[in-house]
Amino acid sequence: MTFDIETFHADAVQTPSHESVTEMRSLLVDRLRAEGYEPDSDDLGNVVATRGDDDGPHIVLNTHIDTVPPHLPYERDGDIVRGRGACDAKGPLAALLAAFLRAEMEQGRLTLAITPDEETTQTGAKALSERLDADAYIVGEPTGLDVCIGARGQCEGRIVVEGESGHAADVDRSRNPVHAVSTVLRALETYDEIEGQDADPVLGAPKLTPTGLAGGDAPNRVPDQATITFDRRNVPPETSDAFAAGLQAHLDQHVSEPITATVELIRPDTPFPDPFVTDEGASLVERLQAASGGEVRAFGAATEASYFARDAPTVVFGPGTLADEDGAVAHSEREYVSLEEVHAAADAVTETVESLLGE
Repeated sequence: MTFDIETFHADAVQTPSHESVTEMRSLLVDRLRAEGYEPDSDDLGNVVATRGDDDGPHIVLNTHIDTVPPHLPYERDGDIVRGRGACDAKGPLAALLAAFLRAEMEQGRLTLAITPDEETTQTGAKALSERLDADAYIVGEPTGLDVCIGARGQCEGRIVVEGESGHAADVDRSRNPVHAVSTVLRALETYDEIEGQDADPVLGAPKLTPTGLAGGDAPNRVPDQATITFDRRNVPPETSDAFAAGLQAHLDQHVSEPITATVELIRPDTPFPDPFVTDEGASLVERLQAASGGEVRAFGAATEASYFARDAPTVVFGPGTLADEDGAVAHSEREYVSLEEVHAAADAVTETVESLLGE
């Protein structure tokens, strides 16, 4: 094998993928071809390579090649690499690619499935989840080598509060949508308590956060509507669709005519990741934890692992961290990863794959 994990990681971090993943996808495909594999690229931009056969379990290694803006230049200081994607998720990508290439298998299949849009629409992972049939999934994200067995779901939406427009001197407050915003915000505060959304033993409590307000274009005129945007982090068994319906029913009990408040998911035609929890006693969890030495815990952000977890045990795992004692790392201007952790992640995934496909 000619693959060098540090060289690939350096090339990947130096390749911008915050606006287009075309160049990054080419880097990955060329690397796989150089190692003797002919990956498949579908219409959505997923890159999939498989080795082994159908006689035995099927394990999928998944992560993504897109990054958030802006692009940050590559810098290396000894063991530390800085730059956009260093830990989210080109560090995990390098580790999973190394494991895919080096793992010694006696049975089954190993698939590397890389998506192009985890940071945006997640249509790639959703399509892969409907196409792949696997017995276990390892999804690469920065976890500090901990084995994350679940994550809260995430959806975004808006509440359109509608009333009567007119001159500020004439419109009664009972018909003023801006005045009604306070009623809606109070209802959001009580939603989980009243609707009985209990905390999950692994993921903790759900969270509903208003994130923006808009309405009106003149100080002496009442607008016909005001808009509140929100972010929802849900826990099982709630799905994004069930949440939207539940919140609508909740608001209907608090907002009375002539005011109306309508809940809309902002991305109704693309998927939202739902919450998931994998059994801590699953063989995948136990073996990866033994190989990595990390803790078993929940992941701190929403992840496309959600789509795969519907069908098979799924864990989130990789080098780097979402945040450290100084604040945010992933998605921040100080994004970094330790190459020692990248190597350790590759070793742990390799050992896990070999233990599951070498029996």
